[in-house]
Amino acid sequence: MGLKLGRIKVMNLSVRKRRAVAAAKAAGVDALLVMHSPDIRYLSGFTGSSGCLVLRSGRAVLFTDGRYTSQAKAEAVGTRVEIVTKASVVAACEWMEAAGVERCGFDAAHTTVAVLETLRGAVTAKVRRRMFEPVGPLVAGLREVKDVDEIAVLRRAAKLGCTLFDGMLGYMRSGMTEIAVAAELEHRARLGGAEGMSFETIVASGERSALPHGRASMAKLPKRGFVTLDFGVVLDGYCSDMTRTIHMGKALAGELDVYDSVLEAQEAAVAAVRPGVTSGEVDEAARSVLRRRGLDQYFSHSTGHGVGLEIHEGPKIAAKQTQVLQQGMVITIEPGAYMPGKFGLRIEDMVLVTARGGEVLTPSVKAWIEL
Repeated sequence: MGLKLGRIKVMNLSVRKRRAVAAAKAAGVDALLVMHSPDIRYLSGFTGSSGCLVLRSGRAVLFTDGRYTSQAKAEAVGTRVEIVTKASVVAACEWMEAAGVERCGFDAAHTTVAVLETLRGAVTAKVRRRMFEPVGPLVAGLREVKDVDEIAVLRRAAKLGCTLFDGMLGYMRSGMTEIAVAAELEHRARLGGAEGMSFETIVASGERSALPHGRASMAKLPKRGFVTLDFGVVLDGYCSDMTRTIHMGKALAGELDVYDSVLEAQEAAVAAVRPGVTSGEVDEAARSVLRRRGLDQYFSHSTGHGVGLEIHEGPKIAAKQTQVLQQGMVITIEPGAYMPGKFGLRIEDMVLVTARGGEVLTPSVKAWIEL
């Protein structure tokens, strides 16, 4: 079974590299210099923190340093590995010039001015003027549609997140600090096999629940009020992301009404997910519910985003976005309502775009919970 899985992985990497080469060719360049670590991992399997990848026609060459000699050769199956003593990007540029590359594309979104100057300084004046061409996030665009292996990992990561949330319901008590809740959740995540957290865990309670990104503090969970948990785990390099909001003690009628409105908005957006719709239409499905309920002014962020090797990927699920959803994308749906000085709440699922519509990967209960 291990050999079979290995072959599947090599096949997927080969397909990804061919698509990246085709995208580079369509952009008018004859080579692609990949320097963003998630893109390198996606194309080669290499998980090291230092290196760069060159794609040219049917060739893929990974440049890294001696710290990764064994790791690179084990992980970057099907990719030539060059262990270099100088900066990886300098070695890559020298290799490209020697190989006759005339136009090299790079992702400007992840290339600083200083790095671009390093690239230009690594080649001779003869080719410097025309060699480097910004071509946009070509690899990031390919990463938006997940293959079957990626979806399987994302399912496992999402499932672990659900297990963690369900377990925390029996742990949280009024009076414990938000930091204690976050620490316990993260401890359980590690014991459950997580490599780490997708982002800094958000635990926001009482009036602090009105902070969309209220990272865990020394504030104590209230005897009566909302507690928002927003967290994710990393498994095999892939992120999960989910949010649930529960209530400590007996709620007031207005709090129940706002919760019901956000839940209705969240479920309306999930129902709108399918291939062929735009991300803006999904956003509007949530926003229109909150508008009808008089809460749209309290919804201060986009409805969601793609998730994968990075916690925030394309597509962006936001107002007026025209990108069309495709089968295989994994996105979040996370509307909220935040009333400064009072309370706030958010409900978030990871959703897979399938031929039949949106499949929720984080099916933990979303109905009202009082502890």
